[in-house]
Amino acid sequence: MSQKQWTRRSFVWRALIIPPAALLAACSGRSLNDVLSGLGPEPGGTAVVQNLPPTPACDDGDDLTPAQTEGPYYTPNTPLRTSLLEPSMQGTRLLVSGQVLSTACMPVAQALVDFWHCDDAGVYDNVGYRLRGHQFTDDQGRYQLETIMPGVYPGRTRHIHVKVQAPNQPVLTTQLYFPNEPQNARDGIYNPDLEMTVQNTGNGPAGTFDFVLNI
Repeated sequence: MSQKQWTRRSFVWRALIIPPAALLAACSGRSLNDVLSGLGPEPGGTAVVQNLPPTPACDDGDDLTPAQTEGPYYTPNTPLRTSLLEPSMQGTRLLVSGQVLSTACMPVAQALVDFWHCDDAGVYDNVGYRLRGHQFTDDQGRYQLETIMPGVYPGRTRHIHVKVQAPNQPVLTTQLYFPNEPQNARDGIYNPDLEMTVQNTGNGPAGTFDFVLNI
């Protein structure tokens, strides 16, 4: 509607809307025109086009997984396997599972997920590949690892090292943590955003974590 085409209806509509709109503009720091543009069409008029923010692709799943230090005990060329359990291995059995996702919350198939951690006594195998192994996600971006609860060694809380890489993309190096660990608050590397959700099952604890990559 142009300024020369005011009707009695539009005059009444503006008289009712403009005073509260002006108050809202003053309180919010926005212009009156910006406020009016979000109030919809005038009676008998055409709808006002609004520039609304896009709807998030998913709920609370599109934040990038933080990177963390590799640490001194990484060994390349680990075996391809989904279970790190070995005969006579001491420790509480642990299942770790989840997905690898993009920032659009789309599953990343065939992503490399490489795990390593210390044994129940807090010792890393730096000669062989004990408690070390990699796997690739399925077509839904899912991974699953059988292992044991890592021990604790001086200066660190309980944790698992991980490298995650989507096909032909950079590598994310990070660590996973356990909730309610006494050493979490005293570990200078610990990040609560990297805590797994852990539940106790009949076969031991099961942790879940979804990695979100910048792709």
